[in-house]
Amino acid sequence: MGLRDTANAHRGDPFGITSAAVVLVDVHGMIRYWSGRAQALLGYPADDVLGRPALSVLASEDAPASTLSGARRVGDGWEGLVTLRHRAGHRVQLAVRACPLRAEQGSGWLAVACDVTASRQWDLDQAVVRGLLEESPIGIGVLDTELRFQWVNRVLAAMEGLPQPDGADGAAASPGPGQVPPSVDWQARQVLMWGRVTPALEHVTPPPGMPRRNSQGHLRLRSSFPLRDLEGKTLGVCHTAVEVTAQDRARERLALVNEAAQRIGTTLDLDRTVQELAEVLVPQLADFVAIDLFHGVLAAKDLAPGPVPHGTLQRAAHLSIRKELPEAIVAIGAPAQYPPHSPQQRCLTTGRPIRDPVLGPTTWWLTGDPQRLAKLIELGVHTHLVVPLRARGVTMGVVTLLRWENPDPFDEDDLLLVEELVARAAVCVDNARRFVREHNAALALQTSLLPPDLPDHCAVEVAYRYLPTDAEAGVGGDWFDVIPLSGARVALVVGDVVGHGLHAAASMGRLRAAVQTLADLDLPPDELLAHVDDLVLRLADEAEAAPNSPLVIGATCVYAVYDPISRKLNVARAGHPTPAIAHLSEPVELPDIPAGPPLGLGGLPFESAEIELEEGSVVALYTDGLIEASDRDVDVGFERLCFALAHPDRPLEEICDTMVRILLPDHPRDDVAFLIARTRALTPDRVASWEVPADPQAVREARDKATCQLASWGLEDAAFTTELIVSELVTNAITHAAGPISLRLVHERTLITEVSDTSNTSPHLRRARSTDEGGRGLFLVAQLAQRWGTRYTATGKTIWAEQPLPGGPC
Repeated sequence: MGLRDTANAHRGDPFGITSAAVVLVDVHGMIRYWSGRAQALLGYPADDVLGRPALSVLASEDAPASTLSGARRVGDGWEGLVTLRHRAGHRVQLAVRACPLRAEQGSGWLAVACDVTASRQWDLDQAVVRGLLEESPIGIGVLDTELRFQWVNRVLAAMEGLPQPDGADGAAASPGPGQVPPSVDWQARQVLMWGRVTPALEHVTPPPGMPRRNSQGHLRLRSSFPLRDLEGKTLGVCHTAVEVTAQDRARERLALVNEAAQRIGTTLDLDRTVQELAEVLVPQLADFVAIDLFHGVLAAKDLAPGPVPHGTLQRAAHLSIRKELPEAIVAIGAPAQYPPHSPQQRCLTTGRPIRDPVLGPTTWWLTGDPQRLAKLIELGVHTHLVVPLRARGVTMGVVTLLRWENPDPFDEDDLLLVEELVARAAVCVDNARRFVREHNAALALQTSLLPPDLPDHCAVEVAYRYLPTDAEAGVGGDWFDVIPLSGARVALVVGDVVGHGLHAAASMGRLRAAVQTLADLDLPPDELLAHVDDLVLRLADEAEAAPNSPLVIGATCVYAVYDPISRKLNVARAGHPTPAIAHLSEPVELPDIPAGPPLGLGGLPFESAEIELEEGSVVALYTDGLIEASDRDVDVGFERLCFALAHPDRPLEEICDTMVRILLPDHPRDDVAFLIARTRALTPDRVASWEVPADPQAVREARDKATCQLASWGLEDAAFTTELIVSELVTNAITHAAGPISLRLVHERTLITEVSDTSNTSPHLRRARSTDEGGRGLFLVAQLAQRWGTRYTATGKTIWAEQPLPGGPC
């Protein structure tokens, strides 16, 4: 069988006269015609059955002739299934159609039959064709070779605005050639010319009067193919069209959700997050959007879960398709007031979205808000959608969407999409709120741990800057301090704790307190850093032992002590940048101070260096954020630092501003703290010192010299107290110490009395018993002096005491 015969066998009607078994039975039940197909189905040749009764041929005792099962009336005849006997003896089930043939003697029968399988396949094929043409959403039309519609189903007629079919077969009433749309005509011509055409996707503006689901029109997929007979001759063209607008809208919505996931929440800045939500909603879904948040959200406060019937709303962001924002009646940052029964208030009360498909002058809730009513009428706003901004059970605000340029009202699909986008944004807003709250708490903690104001000291004039980093990086552990020491000296400290957030700020506070405590012991800078290093190691061990405790990784620090009498600066640093010194007559210097390891490593010593400074020099201590900002090379940072310090004679506040302007970008990635100090010197006439012999008789001489010196300073009122202090300290040194003994008086804002010896034994304050002859000296000194203490030196120790001088100059 050839290909064409095979096609004919499968594509023809199994009941067709040329393909079915045909049998003619006369009025007497005799077979008068027997086709070849009947022979093929039942095995009887025509010569064996013609003239014989039909029942005698087709029935037997084991296979009696069956009546039509499932018979149904078709026109003047019947159709159904029948079981007959094959010549070989087995049963054969056939599909039969029979109609009566009337003659003068009575009625005979003309029957056509086919295999049941072929009949059922044909019925299925016909059902598929009818469903495709009449029930499916595919528009189908048939054009002849003259490009005239010959048949159009209802779907295509609705798509193209053609007359609707009125027949039972769904065909249109022969539309004329002028009614063929240009796109259909073009594709059909391509098919007739080339035999095939590539499917085309087309944006179509709906005809007037048809409903519009999408303001951008309809998206339609068109395709055409030739219609040929069994001989291959082209009879016409079949054109199909499918509306894919809904699929395209679904794809656009999915793309918008994906875009929102990428664009919303790119930072932890709350203002930027709500602006990103507005940029996603306009113009894709709305012509205008307003985002109002509760004041507690913007202030990063804790919020109660559930709907919020009352609260102060504040405009956080709004966006329009028009740059001049004619819709906005509330400025960003201003309170957003809505009528009591407005969709916004109802949305916040119930926690559910509100969709008003129609807005107009008669909208009942607008009667209490004439300003908003006038604005909506002026713009022609026709639809309104309000969605609560909720995350983790907390309502943070409300999002309002308006349409007027887009003619379609918000529908259920729009509502679901907006809810999805707002829900995603709400989580980002809540994350930003929580981060801002933690950032503010860390900043408040750090600020409270830093000195609120630096003390005014005779040894130095100081200025500082502390610049917290942006909200994303979090508060760091940068700190600074100025600590008055004995002997008119002063300690300058700058440190940096590794990490950010509350734990870094808390660790910074602990280290600052430790440095202040150790500084009171008058330890040299290298010894002080060694003790702080031990503290950081101990804190790290405690953190490792407690699973929920944050690990203190380490810190850096620079500690410098300046003596205004000797004009020397003693510096040690632990993994910290070296100080910068701006001399009056020389270039800015970055002295080579031994670096030392960062605090927290342990096992390595620290070293200090001593630098002599002229009065008026400027010393700058800073954290690494100052010289490493903006991803630049550190050497560039040092060069800019030297440039900013190049004029040490300028006011310190002006120098600080110059350092910020030159060295720091608009948004530094790390905290920055720096401290600058201009050195002062005590003139020789403010310091008096004497050598004291190790003889009890020398106590009186030392007392007399101190009294004379006070008289030359005009401090006669302090002479009595000073005599007692000098007497007790010198007596104590002569009695308990050895080697050279010296007495020094320093006239600063306080009167400082110092007695030095070569002994390393420190005196202790005790309360003497009534029977003791001595032991009351230091107790008496402690009562008379404002402060007193012991300072160890390389050659021994110094016991000092300070007396207040009202209004005493430096």
